[in-house]
Amino acid sequence: MATIPADLDGATTASRPKVDVGFLLYFYLHMAGFLATTLLITWGLFVLFFLAIGGLSVDGMMHQLNNMASRYVAADAARIASFKHVLIVAHLALSAAVIFFRRHSILPSRDPKRSKANG
Repeated sequence: MATIPADLDGATTASRPKVDVGFLLYFYLHMAGFLATTLLITWGLFVLFFLAIGGLSVDGMMHQLNNMASRYVAADAARIASFKHVLIVAHLALSAAVIFFRRHSILPSRDPKRSKANG
């Protein structure tokens, strides 16, 4: 049977590094905020697109959305699937562009004065 060798004071030779749970939770909260704002920016770009093709007026935008919605309801299953694929690809492309331009804020900043374990 194998045993773990111990030092003279009884501690094991391989000690595990301590995980900074507070910073890990802060990182996940920051990443959730980054993804949520990226999603909202992407939806805002879709609204801006429909506003632009509507002549930069709310009435024109609603007219364009009504036109698209009536064509969507009247379409067959293959055309609806094609529309969904176009929408997914456009959303992914816009999200990738937004993430590229916001890449400096992906990782949260860590204050070097507060990065010590003692506070």
